[in-house]
Amino acid sequence: MDYDISDISQADAGRQRIMWADRQMPVLESIRDRFAKTKPLAGMTIAACLHITTETANLLRTLQAGGAQVVAAASNPLSTQDDVAASLVKHDGIAVFARRGEDTETYYSHIDAVLDAKPQITMDDGCDLVSRAHSQRPDQVASIVAGTEETTTGVIRLRAMEQAGSLGYPIIAVNDANTKHMFDNRYGTGQSTLDGIIRATNILLAGKVIVVAGYGYCGKGVASRARGLGAQVVVTEIQPLPALEAVMDGFAVMPMEEAARVGDIFITVTGNRDVLRPEHFRVMKDGAVLANSGHFDVEIDLAGLAAMTTGERRRMVRPMVEEFLVRGDDGNDRRVQVIAEGRLVNLSAAEGHPASVMDMSFANQALSVEWLVTQRAELSPRVYDVPRDIDASVAELKLATMGTTIDELTPAQREYLASWTSGTQ
Repeated sequence: MDYDISDISQADAGRQRIMWADRQMPVLESIRDRFAKTKPLAGMTIAACLHITTETANLLRTLQAGGAQVVAAASNPLSTQDDVAASLVKHDGIAVFARRGEDTETYYSHIDAVLDAKPQITMDDGCDLVSRAHSQRPDQVASIVAGTEETTTGVIRLRAMEQAGSLGYPIIAVNDANTKHMFDNRYGTGQSTLDGIIRATNILLAGKVIVVAGYGYCGKGVASRARGLGAQVVVTEIQPLPALEAVMDGFAVMPMEEAARVGDIFITVTGNRDVLRPEHFRVMKDGAVLANSGHFDVEIDLAGLAAMTTGERRRMVRPMVEEFLVRGDDGNDRRVQVIAEGRLVNLSAAEGHPASVMDMSFANQALSVEWLVTQRAELSPRVYDVPRDIDASVAELKLATMGTTIDELTPAQREYLASWTSGTQ
């Protein structure tokens, strides 16, 4: 078995952490138990381009239990947990191509390596795997049956491909499932983003002005948790509806041009590029901290920031924090501090989302792959939503594992909801 990881000797430590996460993922465990008996993925090769973490390891183990051959690469150069990669290779026989801190060339060579396995299913987080297959290996696309996409940024790229008529096979937007974005994006991103910032900087958030760029589900989660830790939260937006929602939720809303002058910590969660730019860096407070929790490292204009400095005016001040000394509009120097090279702060500087929330996201992934395999003959090359019954079943299973029960409709209530004749009594 070919693989490329950092250190196979870390496998036992990785196994222990994978099992710890597994205990907090009971929904996925129940799916894995069923898969092991029914083998719904037998004969399929699945190429996964995901963050190689303890939670992902349990998803890959579930797919393998279902009869699939699984190969995996990292979806971010800084998100790989090397001990997890080692454990997957040694203890599960899963070919992993991922090293924490790999350069761009190695990153794409690893994606090429999983494509070399000639998969029938792709499982992506950010659409780099799908994009690579379509742009570099168009002849191979015809042999791919279907795929899934985990994150908002990837879904945006997929919908652009669909709109352009470039998408070669059906893909389920797992990110858009209610049991994914309402919980993973909001509660997972909210907690893990602040965890990454705190681990990287050891800054007290209480009393700080935290600027959250973007008020989608990820932004909502970051903003609410920052407020819960005592921060004053400012939201920036480009769309009126989420901006209005942020105002109604009690947050200050203003353009980034204004927010840049008052913020102590800036967190980008937009899925777009150049959210923080030189005109913002020049007016920031001395010591401003910049972090990104969007998928790609383009939300902070790092090239623009680097162009404002010289070699001796930038330095590493902590293991995950680089300081840039820039000349402000007022003629004074100010320190601008970037966490984790502007990459996903929650995975680069911390461990990513808690396992209990990824339980639902990865349950959606596993069940969506099963659905794709069974329905593939009926599907066309476009972006599909997660089937509603899958979404609902994940929520039902999660409630059951939490020991929570809910009411059921009475026969009279069912009849009432199905009727159009009942009105004011």
